[in-house]
Amino acid sequence: MPDFKLAVDKNNKATELALLRVCGTVQQNPHMRAFWASTISFFLAFLGWFALAPLALEVATSMGTCENQLYPPEDNPKRVAYLKYKSLKTGKAYCQYGKNDDTNPTDCNPVPQDILASGTADEKMQYRPGVLADCVCTPGTECKDIIANAGVAAVASTIFVRIALGTLLERFGPVNVQSGLMTFGAFWVAMAAAITAPWNYTLIRFFIGCAGATFVTNQFWCSLMFSPNVVGTANATAAGWGNLGGGVTQIFMISVLFNPMVSSGMPANTAWRVAMIVPAVLFLICAATMKLLCWDTPTAKRFDVSVTGKTQKPSLWDYVVVLKDIRVIVMIFQYSACFGTELAMNNQLATHFRTYFQMDAADASALAGAFGLMNLFARSLGGITSDILFKYVGFRGRIWAQFLALFFEAVFLFCFGMVDSSQPWYVALAVLICFSLFVQMAEGTSYGIVPFMNKQQLAVVSALVGACRNLGAVIAGFCFYKPINDPLLPFQVHAGYVVLGFAVPLLLLAGAWGHVPRPSCG
Repeated sequence: MPDFKLAVDKNNKATELALLRVCGTVQQNPHMRAFWASTISFFLAFLGWFALAPLALEVATSMGTCENQLYPPEDNPKRVAYLKYKSLKTGKAYCQYGKNDDTNPTDCNPVPQDILASGTADEKMQYRPGVLADCVCTPGTECKDIIANAGVAAVASTIFVRIALGTLLERFGPVNVQSGLMTFGAFWVAMAAAITAPWNYTLIRFFIGCAGATFVTNQFWCSLMFSPNVVGTANATAAGWGNLGGGVTQIFMISVLFNPMVSSGMPANTAWRVAMIVPAVLFLICAATMKLLCWDTPTAKRFDVSVTGKTQKPSLWDYVVVLKDIRVIVMIFQYSACFGTELAMNNQLATHFRTYFQMDAADASALAGAFGLMNLFARSLGGITSDILFKYVGFRGRIWAQFLALFFEAVFLFCFGMVDSSQPWYVALAVLICFSLFVQMAEGTSYGIVPFMNKQQLAVVSALVGACRNLGAVIAGFCFYKPINDPLLPFQVHAGYVVLGFAVPLLLLAGAWGHVPRPSCG
């Protein structure tokens, strides 16, 4: 047996997760090299995947798709987006004397006769275009629809790539697949600097979304390296710290790159384009490093399907075999309820805080980033909770952990949808943090379950569950956030979708896992 830096079981899988034990050659420490490579690559993939989200209004301005660019208020004073607009900073509304209908306005109320007779020039203004934001992109506008469509495209493409990865991982191994995805993603992240119109904005976000498939490799690779007693924690931590990129990018792209560039005198139209080059370069560095320094398995540079006990060559029929298992179907749909929700939030939150709460870019990105930053510990907490309950209660303990995390995710998502702009920003932040905690925990408890389902088809199971999590984001984008012309109602409807569609069926079908044995911890 090789002299590994970590304690291993009879299959050479690590029985401990020693995060700081990174010394030694690849032969001595393949486990932690794989852990950190899968984590960092997934982190960077998330950083690039959602880099355009906090820059959405800057991109919209560059494309000329803001409502006040398409329909100048001087020529189109009765646009609904204008009639409903009120500045939270000044308290001034576009309609100085109110609108003719609070719900569905068609015009502002006319100036009172006494004001016309003796008022100042400002008081005689029926419309006040000066109070409008630089880029009006509120619900119901073409600008909002363009951003929503691009957001859906960014998560939709990943579905197909992730499904394909089940076979690709078995054919080429984690290192080659992950390096290839990062290289492909680097090209399209860099191409974002050339966005000029809605069609190429949507197209580029679609192709950037392919980098999101790095999650499948992240989970499959860790499952090959860590034993059952610690795989839940390893998978949850690797994925959680990778997902952290979705929060970091909200702050990184605005406060670290865009704002300093603008402050130094660079035009905003140029600054956001230059900022997109940075994650592209990081993608390429990561791809090269993985290829040169990592192995697929504890004892072999390249993966062989026999490691999982599989005797047949990978084929498309594997997907049919896996989908016959009701447990896989349940996991697919419940995972789309938690991680699909996180993807939807990564697309929505920064713009929500900027348009509804009228925050500046830096403050909005900081609050949106807080949601993703909970991945620092919350997803690991879910994995650890799942492992502990498994140890003392058996496999049903993992199911209960999953159910409770999903249930409270839905509760706090609904509460977030109840926080209106009249309340202080810290109320929204407090509810958002609680919501994020349970979203990330649900993701961690999910991959405490996946490694125990059809171990011979582990790559395909990981691919299907990982792919269909994006389905939740696509459904949320098209069914809730795009068509509902209200800033808060989509969050409330989304919450009902989570708890009624997934949490309850998961508990009812818990018996399907009842036969899974408790593994030894040796």
